Amino acid sequence: MTGPEPRQSIRLDKWLWHARFFKSRSLAAAAVGGPLRMNGQPVSKPSQPVRQGDVLTFVQGERVRVVRVLAPGKRRGPAPEAQALYEDLEPITPAADPGTPEPRKGGRPTGKARRDFDAARHRDDDTAP
Repeated sequence: MTGPEPRQSIRLDKWLWHARFFKSRSLAAAAVGGPLRMNGQPVSKPSQPVRQGDVLTFVQGERVRVVRVLAPGKRRGPAPEAQALYEDLEPITPAADPGTPEPRKGGRPTGKARRDFDAARHRDDDTAP
C-alpha cells in the first residue's frame, strides 16, 4: 500500500540562497534572524523547513519581498533556474513621475565644498552688471 507522497522540504536559509536572494548562505541565515515571516508567522530559525506553497515575507536591501515557494530546489543554479523556484507576489509599483523632485543624498557639505560654493557665488556677484 502506497500513501500520498510526502511534500519535499528544504532548510529556509538554503532555499533563500538557492533562489539567489542572498549571495551566501550565511547572509541568508542572518536574514532569518531579522523580520522574516513564513505564512504570516515569524520565523527565527534558519533550519525551518520550507515547502511548496509557503509564502515568505522578508527584507532584502531596502525592499520588502513577498514570494510564494514553487519548488524546493536541488542546487544553486543560474538565475533563470533560481527564478523558477518562486513566484513574486510583490505588487508592481508604477514608475516615478519624471517631474517629481527626488531628495538629494549626501548630507551636509564638507568645509571644502562650502568654501568652493562661496567662492563661486562671490565670483558671480563680481561679474554682475
